[in-house]
Amino acid sequence: MATQMETMHTRCCIVGGGPAGMMLGFLLARTGIETVVLEKHADFLRDFRGDTIHPSTLEVMNDLGLYDQFLALPHQEARLLSGKVGDVTIPIADFSHLPTRAKFIALMPQWDFLNFLARQAASFPAFHLRMLANVDGLIEENGSVRGVTAQTPEGWLEVRADLTVGADGRHSVVRAKAGFEPQDIGAPMDVLWFSLSRKESDPHESLGRMEAGQILVLIERGAHWQCGYVIAKGSLGTLKAQDIDVLRQHIAALAPFLADRVGEIASWDDVKLLTVVVDRLKRWHRPGLLCIGDAAHAMSPVGGVGINLAIQDAVATANILTPALRTSGPVPEALLANVQARREWPVKATQAMQLFIQKRVISTVLSSQNEKIAPPWFMRLFISVPWLRRWPARIVGIGVRPERVQSF
Repeated sequence: MATQMETMHTRCCIVGGGPAGMMLGFLLARTGIETVVLEKHADFLRDFRGDTIHPSTLEVMNDLGLYDQFLALPHQEARLLSGKVGDVTIPIADFSHLPTRAKFIALMPQWDFLNFLARQAASFPAFHLRMLANVDGLIEENGSVRGVTAQTPEGWLEVRADLTVGADGRHSVVRAKAGFEPQDIGAPMDVLWFSLSRKESDPHESLGRMEAGQILVLIERGAHWQCGYVIAKGSLGTLKAQDIDVLRQHIAALAPFLADRVGEIASWDDVKLLTVVVDRLKRWHRPGLLCIGDAAHAMSPVGGVGINLAIQDAVATANILTPALRTSGPVPEALLANVQARREWPVKATQAMQLFIQKRVISTVLSSQNEKIAPPWFMRLFISVPWLRRWPARIVGIGVRPERVQSF
């Protein structure tokens, strides 16, 4: 039983060591702002997190002078995203024309990305990362949040801060303790994640495959494929009531080149469920408290843009709040509102596009009873009008209202 009490004082306490939290911690500490990041796990190693680093994020790394050093880490590069609907292969997003230094999506385990940020941030005396710090409450005084309490292996930890940032994901404790209720926007699907080995004779690009009632996403990860099998929301129980061989047969039918290794899925224990949630907060802030990333808006996996929206939130937060955080006293809530005002429209626009794809493509495919399906007309345009592929690339690769790191 934890009995000791440790108290820390800092200018900004960030709850959650994911992409938003680690990037914000790095950006604040590099300007000399005392920052504590609390992460409840012992490390960043988690299976099947978002492993796509988009051109917008690579622009941020370039702004920070870390581009070459970051891409020296093992990764793969996706320069074209394609999909196969029935028998028709459609090139959807061509990143070669983006006005960015990186004209590709970097595929890299998220733990490598987070470990890289942690190593870089550790060079700043103002940065403090506490692992195994499980936040369980907010410190509130006179209607304002003044920090958090957490359980650690050494005992109770109290972090008192002028600003607390909830960056602890879609199941945010900070959000719940603050009384924020997210608006559920809805998602018609969940995703089953698993890995299969990859051979040199396999296709050399990441792609999606759609047949009536089924969708498979394949992401090339060097020696293996990261696979996402999309199912109708709530249907996992029905699927798991069947033998695992049923899933193997579905995968082999969707991607015949994988038929000789679907046996690597030995049991349902090898399959992880991603419960898809699409929501957002009406209000991201209270006096002394701000939520960003998935804690403020959980994104659909469509386009794989969640990690990049979270990082854009972190950059905007640092740009807007750094001048105030470099002084003393509470951060005016009007500035916290400015962060939401800056990022809310890009979030809403991106979610609207995701909902369109969910409704017009994913729901239609999953509910189809036909033996063969055909791509909708707007997807066929990508075949006949190649320059149209630049628009999905820009939306996925750069996003709506991309942020650039400001110098202070």
